[in-house]
Amino acid sequence: MQVSRRGWLKNAGVACFGAASGGLTASLCGASTPPAAGAPPLPWPYVKLDADAVAAAAYEMHYKAGCCYAVSGSIIGELAKKVGAPYTNWPMALMTYGGAGVAGVGSLCGGLNAAAMVTFMVAGSDEKAKQGKASEITRDIFNWYSQTALPDFRPAQPKFENVKIVSRTNLCHISVTKWCKASKCKISSKEREERCACLSGSVARHTVELLNAHLVGAFKPAHPLSEETQSCRKCHDKGSAREDARAQQDCAPCHFTKTPHPKL
Repeated sequence: MQVSRRGWLKNAGVACFGAASGGLTASLCGASTPPAAGAPPLPWPYVKLDADAVAAAAYEMHYKAGCCYAVSGSIIGELAKKVGAPYTNWPMALMTYGGAGVAGVGSLCGGLNAAAMVTFMVAGSDEKAKQGKASEITRDIFNWYSQTALPDFRPAQPKFENVKIVSRTNLCHISVTKWCKASKCKISSKEREERCACLSGSVARHTVELLNAHLVGAFKPAHPLSEETQSCRKCHDKGSAREDARAQQDCAPCHFTKTPHPKL
């Protein structure tokens, strides 16, 4: 029996509607695989990773799409190999948003941005207890970054030998500017790009080290806020006399850099 073009289109439309209404997939509708299941609840499964291998991958990935992409991609990429889904479905390109302090703005370091995201992915939840643990790990990563002479990762074949600095901040703008002054290199230089690639390696490695420790219940914060910052918080943090600041980071890089603190 011959079917007219109009009749074929009518039947195809019925087939598409029937497949959609039944939650099925029909080739007539242009789909060949079942719809993807929703992402599982947090935390996602985590296994011990080789921190040095992740650092080396982050260094290489930085040259492709920047710091946020490098740190997240190096860790998630290894988890995709070892665990599979849901990591195999993660859109790596999404993390390019965080490069150079979020779209080039110079705010939060993209490597730290990625480290926080991955930490909450594998240790966080909408449960307050798990949120608290993920926050604790994240704060320790941020404080380590601010208090440590970085980058401390050296690739097998560095393009340039690096200058280490203690940034005292988690902000891209301040960190990079301090490094430029110490190294006498320009922000647009290849040396600065190498510095940030090595820094991506440092952040990725340290993040994995802490997540590996968390996996076996051995994580302990090792980088408390400085005494100077804790002193500031006594007057400005929640529950204090003034209670007008909400921060858990070094105060000095942004406040009273050229003028003394007002007398109390």
